Amino acid sequence: MNGILNGKGKEYYSNGNLRYEGEFLNCKLNGKGKEYYCNGNLRYEGEFLNGKLNGKGKEYFKTGKIKFVGKYTNGERNEKP
Repeated sequence: MNGILNGKGKEYYSNGNLRYEGEFLNCKLNGKGKEYYCNGNLRYEGEFLNGKLNGKGKEYFKTGKIKFVGKYTNGERNEKP
């Protein structure tokens, strides 16, 4: 709306591969979504807040193997029990 991304949507890399699919608020990743590497593999699936990883999520290596499962706070892994 008026050039501002709000609601569900998708972003693409310049090579045409999907970069992100999920929710936006004021042009920032916000809510649930999936982020992809430029090779098309899933990089992260989970929650975002103000463009940063925030809440529950899963992070993946470029190979597709799971790197981390847990909570994120302000873009950082929260590895405390």
